[in-house]
Amino acid sequence: MARIPLLQMSGISLTFGGEPVFSDLDLVVQPSDRVALVGRNGSGKSTLMKVMAGLVEPDAGEVVIPPGKSVGYMEQDPVMTGFATLGDYAASGLEPGELYKVERAGEGLKFDPARPVETASGGERRRAALAKLMAEAPDLMLLDEPTNHLDIEAIGWLERELGATRAAFVLISHDRAFLRALTRATLWIDRGVVRRQEKGFEAFEAWRDKIWEEEDQQRHKLDRLIKSEARWAVEGISARRKRNQGRVRALQALRAERAAQIKRQGSAAMSLESGPKSGRKVIEAVGLSKSFDGKQIVRNFDLLVQRGDRVAFVGPNGVGKTTLLKMLLGEVAPDAGEVRLGTNLEVAVFDQTRAQLDPEMTLWDSLTGDPEMRVSGKADQVMVRGQPKHVVGYLKEFLFDERQARAAVKSLSGGEKARLLLAKLMAKPSNLLVLDEPTNDLDIETLDLLQELLDEYDGTVLLVSHDRDFLDRVATTTIAMEGNGRATVYAGGWSDYIAQRGEVSQEKIGKSKPSKPKVKQEGKPKQGLSFSEKHRLEKLPAEIERLEAEIAKLEELMSDPELFTREPVKFQKATEALVERQQKLAAAEEEWLMLEEKAEAG
Repeated sequence: MARIPLLQMSGISLTFGGEPVFSDLDLVVQPSDRVALVGRNGSGKSTLMKVMAGLVEPDAGEVVIPPGKSVGYMEQDPVMTGFATLGDYAASGLEPGELYKVERAGEGLKFDPARPVETASGGERRRAALAKLMAEAPDLMLLDEPTNHLDIEAIGWLERELGATRAAFVLISHDRAFLRALTRATLWIDRGVVRRQEKGFEAFEAWRDKIWEEEDQQRHKLDRLIKSEARWAVEGISARRKRNQGRVRALQALRAERAAQIKRQGSAAMSLESGPKSGRKVIEAVGLSKSFDGKQIVRNFDLLVQRGDRVAFVGPNGVGKTTLLKMLLGEVAPDAGEVRLGTNLEVAVFDQTRAQLDPEMTLWDSLTGDPEMRVSGKADQVMVRGQPKHVVGYLKEFLFDERQARAAVKSLSGGEKARLLLAKLMAKPSNLLVLDEPTNDLDIETLDLLQELLDEYDGTVLLVSHDRDFLDRVATTTIAMEGNGRATVYAGGWSDYIAQRGEVSQEKIGKSKPSKPKVKQEGKPKQGLSFSEKHRLEKLPAEIERLEAEIAKLEELMSDPELFTREPVKFQKATEALVERQQKLAAAEEEWLMLEEKAEAG
């Protein structure tokens, strides 16, 4: 049934650097839409979202937002010029009586509103931008990787908030658990084409694989037809030249069609090679205790890591996960206790701060300038697991093109920087991998490949991540750091850890939402309510059902595209009636929830 959209894009075309990004794109976002926006890194997801937000002007087409509707965009790099603190920025645009919304979001997202803008990190700025958007509560929220720089607790808070909101949202994220919990439709950008499926992310990969399989079948049929026609042309064209010029032209058209097809972006050709086997015992920690800046990191902590283990460290930001990692590697001394490292260890580290990358260097120099990758006397080659390779060829294995080889590292996107760091890490044999937030900014296909490589890796893995799905896929042991020196070892990944704690998983909390009222109330009378409240609770389901039916009829009436020009007065009255009934419905549902909660509490 047609509804008045929150946002409508018609005939959108956009080129970037001479390359087409979108061509003649039509897109509609409806009220209550919960949309996952997915695609490979560099496919144009963020660009499309900026067009939706009005921050990027398309070359052709228009973006229409109905009067009275608002669209909010979470900025990746918010401009905070003129604001003294993060709280000042997050509260800008709010009424004085609404400042509590920023404080509430600040608690959930774990950022300090009093933090001066000048000293705030990039992650803190992004959390402030997200808090600003959540506090403003627009009709349509555009969220580009909102979970980056959030710990698992903050991700759970955001998941619950978005699960309960009445606003529509479009969401870009690499976090599968987050997408599965929240989305009911999927937009997929693939080689400049935007497809939509009215199912959430849970169904995306099966849908994608089916489309690709059909595409491969069509390409195979086309290739066979071209081969057949080409054989005919070679064997018999001279005898039938005049009569078969049309068939020759058809063959040329087939070849042109095949040449015009855009090849799918392949997966990065990543591979991990274990170095010589380490000893069976990799790390043994006994009685570790450590305080830092007056905060207890661990207290009397024991751990045994054996060859082949995949050990994940989880907990809030700032709890000391990286510090514990460094103690286990012998880089930071404990206040008490002892760490014994196994024999024959070759360690490779993926640093979440990307400190191993110099932003001013080119990609070429970043690889060839690495002492462990340098090939003596060969300025254009790098040593990859003991074999020399041309630097451009190796970069192509990680989906960089030849033009990017001489570009500065600072010009790369977050996902591209992660791939470059993986290229450096995977060039060297190792038997102990330390991965500190490796999943940030990687697209889903690259995450899949990384998980497969870790499954096949013969060495040992120490992993810090807030990606619950990735933890479930990779970890065999989870160390939960909960603050005040508590660090507890659990068998399995994230879901196993939650189950062993006897708590409901954050994923289930994120998915849960109040069920709609049933028309018939069954069972014993509700306690804790006055007589009038009980009567009201019994009447509300029928009232809600009536309002929903009236809204459906009004939406059906307004779906007539000629109504506005044919009967403008009727259109205006129908619009006003629709808004009025939607407001009454929202109020009735809220009242029902309040009375139900009061009855349950009684």
